[in-house]
Amino acid sequence: MDAIGELQAYEQAALAAIAAADGAAALESVRIEFLGRKHGRLRELQTLLGQVEPPQRPAVGKQFNDAKSKVEGAFEARKQELARPKSVASGVDITLPGTPLALGRKHPLTQTIDEFKDIMGRFGFSVADGPELEDEWHNFEALNVPEDHPARDPLDNFYVAAAAATANAGAAKDGNGRPVLLRSQTSTVQIRVMERQRPPVRIVCLGRVYRPDTIDATHSCMFHQMEGLMVGRGVTMAHLKTVIRMLFTAYLGHDVSIRFRPSFFPFTEPSVEVDIPWEGGWLEMGGAGMVDPHVLEAVQYDPEEFTGFAFGFGIERLCMKRHAITDIRRFYENDLRFLRQF
Repeated sequence: MDAIGELQAYEQAALAAIAAADGAAALESVRIEFLGRKHGRLRELQTLLGQVEPPQRPAVGKQFNDAKSKVEGAFEARKQELARPKSVASGVDITLPGTPLALGRKHPLTQTIDEFKDIMGRFGFSVADGPELEDEWHNFEALNVPEDHPARDPLDNFYVAAAAATANAGAAKDGNGRPVLLRSQTSTVQIRVMERQRPPVRIVCLGRVYRPDTIDATHSCMFHQMEGLMVGRGVTMAHLKTVIRMLFTAYLGHDVSIRFRPSFFPFTEPSVEVDIPWEGGWLEMGGAGMVDPHVLEAVQYDPEEFTGFAFGFGIERLCMKRHAITDIRRFYENDLRFLRQF
């Protein structure tokens, strides 16, 4: 058989052996036999090229390269084929791309809370936290809310003791035997922080609060509030108004209008309510003011030495203003068509 014939026979035998290999081990044996560098059949055929007459060498060389390329290509293709997982018994090819999962995303209120933390962090405020189940000292008394104040009416709060009274009246008391309730404001956190930290204090607390309000487009019995507190020497109302303007501008834009309206809160004096334009009128965002001296005294701060300001804003309402949402209930309906917009 001439050289070209031998190369053709080699090619046919190699391709047949590669196709018949039923596993990685069998395919490796074929490789060694037909493509091995030391004792493979291709190596043996390569030594015959020097014995071919000069006029035949171009044709024989071309045949050699073609055979080598085909065998090597068939080997790599078979190797990849054997490496792929087998199809399941039902005939489904498990190597095909699967159906992509629908990934979730942060709730718009969570996004708003994260952004407020970032904004206030740039202003030098650290984040504090506190329990949602509170005692009357932190929720009322330390905040200068007297016992006969309407804000302490059981009908205006979620007292846990009232709900548990029929089962076990003592189960909803704190360590001092006082009733406990779901906090009605995040101002409770400022008391807890001041009880364990001396001035200067500069903190924000963002979390859930609970009030038995009638649910409508701008009210909910559970909502989120951001409490801010700054206490130190020489803190004034000008500092409070500046921080609020900077906060609203950073979140709502430079064209936001803000109205400060005189008001009264037991824990701040003087006090203001902060409004922004809404549906052709004004909507209250929350209250603010200078920390009342009685509150400072309750946490053993000297009001002659330290002053401070505090503010509390509804996170839902600010988020509604930014995204032109007209009904607070949309945040809690779990409508994916609504949530996917954020």
